[in-house]
Amino acid sequence: MSEDFVQEHDARWMQLAIDAAQQARAAGEVPVGAVVVRDGVVVATGFNQPIGTHDPSAHAEMVALRNAAKALGNYRLPGCELYVTLEPCLMCAGVIMHSRISRVVYGARDPKTGACGSVVDAFAELRLNHHAGVVGGVLETECSTQLSQFFADRRAAIRAERAERAAQADVPPDSLTPRNAR
Repeated sequence: MSEDFVQEHDARWMQLAIDAAQQARAAGEVPVGAVVVRDGVVVATGFNQPIGTHDPSAHAEMVALRNAAKALGNYRLPGCELYVTLEPCLMCAGVIMHSRISRVVYGARDPKTGACGSVVDAFAELRLNHHAGVVGGVLETECSTQLSQFFADRRAAIRAERAERAAQADVPPDSLTPRNAR
């Protein structure tokens, strides 16, 4: 396969992950989406849902991998590729390894919890028994912008809420911080 074909292939599936991330945003979750593909066919998708499901493990990757395992009738997913809009964390990296995903493709790097090289590189640890190929930075700008915009909007909503509470209480908005605005 040519490098151009691989890049087009990766961008196509990453766009579907970006679309899945929009579902997370619509549900009030951090917009991260994931798609599992095997032999050029979408097996499953997932998006972040830890808030709505009250499940700290309901990251987009985990949801997509659970859905793929059910769809294929096997907890092992050899030959499958995982496309995710944000670099997987260590928890997700562990599940990716255990499920035997052959390749991980992510969009935005995660400098706080990324386990594909940003903080740690779980997939480069030679003592582990499975090593997926990893490609980062696919549609990185689109993925990063989606996340940045979500957090900017959330901060603006918090500021607006503080200003509204301040107006109702007739106090300066800066005096209503999360610690003393009960």
